[in-house]
Amino acid sequence: MRSPIIAARWFVLGLVLAWLSGCSALRLGYNQAPELAYWWLDGYVDFDGAQSDRVRAGLAQWQAWNRRTQLPEYALFLALARVDVMEPTTAEKSCTRWNEALGRLDVAAEQAVPQIAELLPTLKAAQLIHIEQRYAKSNDTFRSDFLQADPQERREKSLDRAVERAETLYGRLDDAQRDAVAKAVAASPFEAERWLSERIRRQQELLQLLRRFGPDATERDRDPALAQAAVRVYLQGLRVSPRDDYRRYAQRLAQFNCGFAASVHNATSAAQRQTARAKLAGWEGDLRALAAQTP
Repeated sequence: MRSPIIAARWFVLGLVLAWLSGCSALRLGYNQAPELAYWWLDGYVDFDGAQSDRVRAGLAQWQAWNRRTQLPEYALFLALARVDVMEPTTAEKSCTRWNEALGRLDVAAEQAVPQIAELLPTLKAAQLIHIEQRYAKSNDTFRSDFLQADPQERREKSLDRAVERAETLYGRLDDAQRDAVAKAVAASPFEAERWLSERIRRQQELLQLLRRFGPDATERDRDPALAQAAVRVYLQGLRVSPRDDYRRYAQRLAQFNCGFAASVHNATSAAQRQTARAKLAGWEGDLRALAAQTP
């Protein structure tokens, strides 16, 4: 369900993922991110010349703000995590840290709201069709990744993802730890079908928003303040679904995942925690170096 309207949010999430690839990848990825983000967005929208200039300039401005004001905050977050990782934790503390990270994504997305709203009136009907077609392709990829017809294959894929995430931070898990992860994955309330359904609904909501403030805009809808307010409502819905049933499901899943993360951490050895601490320290150092760079 990724889209032009949430570029800033996913840009920061991409930064988080870059941390998981190692320090050199983080520095290289962050410095190249505006250009990479532009080409990814262009693959969805197929910008015209004027839009391309606007989007490139907006991404560069957003990154300059992010580098100056946010990277030091991200580094501080990792510094605290570097201390926490050496001690046992709880589900409550895991949820607190996760919510803090999501809060930083919210700040990053809010910074992009005015630029997003300014772009909406320039969108054309053909570009919305292009976005819808790309959504269809991305949903097919989602089905391939998460909705395998064979239940056993689906469980194995879920287990592989969970083990990979844990080993990215802590290093290789032993057999007992892998068995514990497998039992937790089997007990997870995660439902890929429900996630896909919500994903498609959000895609349709976004397309409606783009039409309203783009090709189908009335004179009233060309008010920048109104467009910004609508963008903010949409972004809030990405964090907390406007649908009661999915919101309750998401809350239940989040609570389970916090407990799962805590149980994985508490089962790690001293050596594994030292590995995690060293990785966090390396990522923290990279963020501080990036914050000090002049673009």
